[in-house]
Amino acid sequence: MDRGTVGSAQSGRLLVEVRHEGNSAVVTPAGELDHHTADLLREPLEDCLAKGLARLVVDCTRLEFCDSTGLNVLLGARLKAEAAGGGVHLAGMQPVVARVFEITGADAVFTVHETLADALADEPPRSPGSPESS
Repeated sequence: MDRGTVGSAQSGRLLVEVRHEGNSAVVTPAGELDHHTADLLREPLEDCLAKGLARLVVDCTRLEFCDSTGLNVLLGARLKAEAAGGGVHLAGMQPVVARVFEITGADAVFTVHETLADALADEPPRSPGSPESS
């Protein structure tokens, strides 16, 4: 498994780290995801998709807050990932963040996992010829 950091972005209230785990891009936002910081998450998600990584696992364990703008970033990534044959998996949501997903009904359109380990264990086998299988 490749556990190296692929990239990161930071702006005071939000730090986003990206790494590869098997067939997945693990995106870890830490801090507050809102109108002012949403692009810091949108850009790495879109970059992963542009590189052919259509299975995105968002590790929410360090996400302290998410407003409607942040939710829309995740919903947009979900549509693009599914169009590419993948999906967005959310893992380890804190209660305050999970509540936003519950209230809006967004928890019904994402695959939500209790832990990052659960999300990665749910990964389908790597297909021969996939960009990550070399």
